[in-house]
Amino acid sequence: MAAAAVALSIVVVAILAATVAASNITEILDAHPEYSDFNSLLSQTKLADEINSRVPVTVLALTNGELSSITGKYPLSVVKSILALHVLLDYFDATKLHKISEGSVLSTTLYQTTGNGDGNIGFVNITDLRGGKVGFGSGVSGSPLDSMFTKSVQQVPYNISVLEVSKAIAPSALLAAPAPAASDVNITGLLEKAGCKTFAALIASTGVLKVYQSAVDNGLTIFAPNDEAFKADGVPDLTKLSNADVVSILQYHALASYTPIGTLKQSKGKISTLATNGAAKYDLGVTTAGDSVTLDTGVDTSRVASTVLDTTPLCIYTVDNLLLPMELFGTAPSPAPALSPESSPTPAPAPESAAAPSPFASPPAPAVASPGSSPSEAPAADSQNSTSDHSSGVVESPAVMKMAIAVSLSVLVTVLLS
Repeated sequence: MAAAAVALSIVVVAILAATVAASNITEILDAHPEYSDFNSLLSQTKLADEINSRVPVTVLALTNGELSSITGKYPLSVVKSILALHVLLDYFDATKLHKISEGSVLSTTLYQTTGNGDGNIGFVNITDLRGGKVGFGSGVSGSPLDSMFTKSVQQVPYNISVLEVSKAIAPSALLAAPAPAASDVNITGLLEKAGCKTFAALIASTGVLKVYQSAVDNGLTIFAPNDEAFKADGVPDLTKLSNADVVSILQYHALASYTPIGTLKQSKGKISTLATNGAAKYDLGVTTAGDSVTLDTGVDTSRVASTVLDTTPLCIYTVDNLLLPMELFGTAPSPAPALSPESSPTPAPAPESAAAPSPFASPPAPAVASPGSSPSEAPAADSQNSTSDHSSGVVESPAVMKMAIAVSLSVLVTVLLS
């Protein structure tokens, strides 16, 4: 009986491992060479990390031939925006597509989460055109439904679905106003607008802004403390530190890589910063709880509060607290003997705002008018989120499914061993 229980455990663990592996978009598309260019671009733009960090999700894949119609005409930043429109933050398979409530629905896309989507541009209109046809188009009113559902590629039920569509969904608003080159982005202007005026002034006055600008073309991620972070209890008086130490602190708030939130969520171990130099680690730990991401310096922690900019190759986030490196501030305060006069004072650790709402939660689809009598003229969706369509079954969380399997396994093992 014991041997049977052990064997059963191994089988269940293997099934769970296979499910997790199958949820990796890169591995799914690797088995389909007709999407190799699409797969490569998802990795290059880091959208693959975003896809792998979300459940449920539906990817509208484009063949190599169809993808070439946009990759040869537009810069990578625009191509990324177009691809982000092909990632739906809901689960759709062939069955569900043909059972859409009222025949049409707006689905939130990954592009909507970047904060760059004005109006309905971050949504995709999905309409059952009857006769076995399903059309996709931009959520912008009046957009054509000229991207057709071609076939189902692969599904991990209620986790990830990959569908092939006939044409790229590329609203003119995305194509007409490409993002500026990273080197042309006004970093301090964006920071000031985001409520980080103190940080913006510091990087400008110390020359760190030039360091940021010289690094941006090769990839840069900035964690900017908001103005309130500099007023918090226990924050050191930066005017009493040497200029070299202040520069190190400001460089500690940036990574020499383009790291969107999906990539950040999947970071393991410590990550290097611009302040990292040989023996001076100046690294950061990253922890994730759901959609919330927290940075850990070893002295204090800070929640990543919002995304200011996410445009390849530059990411700018706001954080709740000033990041204090171990190399300058040692460990957090304790009842141990007082520090020697030449040591920097140790601040109290900033509390993590665990209950704060996540800035990365997917926004709901807006309410729009019900479709008219001619679905071929891109009718608007009924007032509902795409996740509200239960006609094809309830979307279940993979975590809940795994828990159910684990509980069932426990019961089976108990029975077999009794």
